[in-house]
Amino acid sequence: MDIKKILSCVDHTLLSQSATWEDIKLICDDGIKYETASVCIPACFVKAAKEYVGERLKICTVIGFPNGYSTTAVKVYETLNAVKNGADEIDMVINVGALKAGDYDYLLNEICEIKKACGDKILKVIIETCLLTDEEKIKMCEIVSQSGADFIKTSTGFSTGGATREDIALFAKHVAPGVKIKAAGGISSLSDAEDFLALGATRLGTSRIVKIIKNTDEGIGY
Repeated sequence: MDIKKILSCVDHTLLSQSATWEDIKLICDDGIKYETASVCIPACFVKAAKEYVGERLKICTVIGFPNGYSTTAVKVYETLNAVKNGADEIDMVINVGALKAGDYDYLLNEICEIKKACGDKILKVIIETCLLTDEEKIKMCEIVSQSGADFIKTSTGFSTGGATREDIALFAKHVAPGVKIKAAGGISSLSDAEDFLALGATRLGTSRIVKIIKNTDEGIGY
C-alpha cells in the first residue's frame, strides 16, 4: 500500500501524561510534514496547537479519557470547551460500566448529547474493545450507528489491549453504512497499518507510523 495513503489515515497521537508543549509542537510539525489526517492531543493543548497550525492540520482531542466514567454533563462540557478552543475532531470514551449493566439508553443518550455538542465536528466513539465481549462490541456497533456519530473506535491505548484484526472485521460487519472505523492501540508497523485499512478501518490512532517513516529510507519524497 502507498505510504502516503497510510499516512493520510493516521491520527498522529501523543496522549502521554508527561507531554509538554514542545512535544506537542513536534508532533504538529510532523503531522503537517507527513500530511496525517490529524494530530490527537490532550485537551489542555488544543487552543495553542490550533493557533500554531492554523488550517494546515486537523486537531483532535479526547473526552472522558481514558476511563469514560465522567458524567454526561462533564463530557458535554469538555466537548464544548474543546470545540471552542479549536478542536476539529473529538474522540470520546464510553461508560463501559453502563454497557456491562445493559444501560443502552444511557449510552445512546450520552453519545447523542456529545454529538450535538460537536456541531459539525467529527465525533469518534471509543468503546475499549479489550474489556468487552463480542456481543457487547456488536451492541455498541448498533448504538453508535443509531447515534449519528461519525466513527466507532477500538481503544484508548491506556487499558489492557489495543486494536485487533478480529475487532476491525467485526465492526465492518456490524456498523451501519456511513459509520467509519478507527483502529487504535498497538499499531506498531506498516504491516499492521495495511492490515487494519484492508479490513475496513479508515483511521489509525498511532504514534509509531510517523516515527517509522522518519527513521527509514522509504524514498517517499518528504
